[in-house]
Amino acid sequence: MTGMTMPKIMYGTAWKKERTTELVTQAVKAGFRGIDTACQPKHYREDLVGQALKGLFNEGIVSREDLFIQTKFTSIDGQDKNQPLPYDPKLSINEQVKQSFETSLKNLGVEYIDSVVLHSPLKTKEQTLIAYKTLEKFVEEGKINNLGISNIYDPNLLLWLMENSNVNIGVVQNRWYEGNGWDWGVWEICQKHNIRYQSFWTLTGSPTLLQHPHLIDLASKYGLTPEQTVYKLCQLWDITPLCGSTTLSHINEALAVESATGLTKDTPEVKQLWDAMHG
Repeated sequence: MTGMTMPKIMYGTAWKKERTTELVTQAVKAGFRGIDTACQPKHYREDLVGQALKGLFNEGIVSREDLFIQTKFTSIDGQDKNQPLPYDPKLSINEQVKQSFETSLKNLGVEYIDSVVLHSPLKTKEQTLIAYKTLEKFVEEGKINNLGISNIYDPNLLLWLMENSNVNIGVVQNRWYEGNGWDWGVWEICQKHNIRYQSFWTLTGSPTLLQHPHLIDLASKYGLTPEQTVYKLCQLWDITPLCGSTTLSHINEALAVESATGLTKDTPEVKQLWDAMHG
């Protein structure tokens, strides 16, 4: 991956609505250096992320180069047609992607974006490839550093897209939770091909994991909360979790995970959890 290295934890901006500027500012001032958003007014206020960035840059809190900024192209199926759309839905997919990306640049007030992700596969493989290849042109122009795809749970579709694209997939962002068996099939492809796996629903979707005896033991032994322990496991297993917390105390707890020492992949309880989650 080129440009700013992806942080080991990202701040997720979905469903923040009118509080987006305030919460992104809070997260960055606390220490977050990765921000995830989307050009999808239904669930994100990408424009208010941009307002936060403008304020942070003007205050000298961070520079553009200090941040890993990621957004998404959302196809018409994922948009709310009753809200103003970021592109003309009557245009071709190629033109929709172009308009969406230009909208993102304007919303965010930046000249380049570290990572742009397809929010999900489109209706057909061919349409998905068209959207991806349109984004490839912006990589060639130096306006995007990394490309990726989200909500892709079919390993064969991921492999097909990898085989037919020119710019290597750098990011996969999926639900990583007990409901999909931890998505190990896609995760393994990412490991093999140097693709960064990002997780969402990491805590909300995993109540059983948060109460697992091995995890509780780890948390107690290393002075972490169960939630911090899950984030630490992600980082040990080459997963970048998204954290969308709105409270400063939880934000600080999430950021503290990276400096937590002692836990390794070889810690017995970690190995036991790994085996249990692969069972």
